[in-house]
Amino acid sequence: MSASDQVPVGSGFSAKSTAAEVLADIELAGHTAIVTGGYSGIGLELVRALAARGVHVIVPVRSPEKAAGALGGIIGDVVTMPMDLADLASVRRFAEKVDAETPKLDFLVNNAGIMACPEMRVGPGWEMQFGVNHMGHFALTKGLWPLLQRSPAVRVVSLSSTGHKLSGIRWDDMNFRDTPYDKWLAYGQAKTANALFANALSRRLRDSGGLAFSVHPGGIFTPLQRHLPKEEMIALGWLGTDGEPSELARQGFKSPEQGAATSAFAATSPLLNGKPGVYCEDCDIALPTDPDSPYARYRGVNAHATDDDAAERLWTISEELLSGA
Repeated sequence: MSASDQVPVGSGFSAKSTAAEVLADIELAGHTAIVTGGYSGIGLELVRALAARGVHVIVPVRSPEKAAGALGGIIGDVVTMPMDLADLASVRRFAEKVDAETPKLDFLVNNAGIMACPEMRVGPGWEMQFGVNHMGHFALTKGLWPLLQRSPAVRVVSLSSTGHKLSGIRWDDMNFRDTPYDKWLAYGQAKTANALFANALSRRLRDSGGLAFSVHPGGIFTPLQRHLPKEEMIALGWLGTDGEPSELARQGFKSPEQGAATSAFAATSPLLNGKPGVYCEDCDIALPTDPDSPYARYRGVNAHATDDDAAERLWTISEELLSGA
């Protein structure tokens, strides 16, 4: 995959489409999905939309009480199992249980994530955003590998973000051991890693007929912003001085239902058959970033997030990190 593969397919959907609209004409009864972060924000809305179409949805949960409250009103076949992406032992237990109990998986949506958090460490000292957003999902996918291989046409969706534009992979200091921690560079690196993960995974799924994609869901007000003080969101232009969504946010941000739509598209659209590893936004394949566009910061995908060599390098490093954890 490369920038040349980033060609929109004309899906007929848009930034304003919802997950329910994307799934409306697709037969999904009897399918099985795993959605991490499926009891909050856009993950919750994706679970709601999938369950409404007859999908059996497995939601890994770090907080059973919170999950029960959020998922209680959903109509459909939704079950929860304990898992914390920051705890590799719990990820292994979850993967082993699902593998033992699930004959076939149709969709793995690596949706959960954290953004711009204070400096923290997980696992054997990994920077938390890289450790949770990338390594936790890498460990989950590796743990589910037997199930993925026996599931023809499985699709894996990795939630990236336009935040990938903030930083490529910091090959010499991924974990901010030698340089001062910067929460936004750390977030950008993690989101680049999510895109490169899908790129590399797509090649590993080829023999079993699976596909992997990365997704920018759009700007959405969700609990993802929990680490950002109001003053910073005002400075970013997301909130007005009154603490309410700014005009920029009202025009450009999506609802959670709309934010879940591109994940739904990547998981199910037949238009993506034969398009392994691409980066999607607004329910279509994203164009390469146009550096001359006034929207370059917010639209399109940068070359460093679609580079095959970088994807393979990150995969190799991630396997080494996981084996030593």
